[in-house]
Amino acid sequence: MTVFELTVAGLFALLGVRSLVYWAKRPLDSRSMRDHLVYALWLTGRVGLWFAVAGIFAISASISAEDDLGFITQWDRYRWFILVPLGLAAIQVIAAQLLRRSPRD
Repeated sequence: MTVFELTVAGLFALLGVRSLVYWAKRPLDSRSMRDHLVYALWLTGRVGLWFAVAGIFAISASISAEDDLGFITQWDRYRWFILVPLGLAAIQVIAAQLLRRSPRD
């Protein structure tokens, strides 16, 4: 484990908390339940992306280059994790498009 990677992971996690607090305070100017659900999806994608990037650094910090398996082989165990930030980014983009095209009340 390296101090640098853990520090960066902590900073990204703090940015995730900051993003959650900042965007949760912003009211959505709509009465539609659909808009509020899509906004919740957008918020999940936005905040979750910060935490997913923090997770990448935390995984990197947990992998030791001195292990017998080798650094690249150890990363193969976490190959699936790349789908997490990609999925969250996709959710954020789709939700933003749905909110943009939403009829105003």
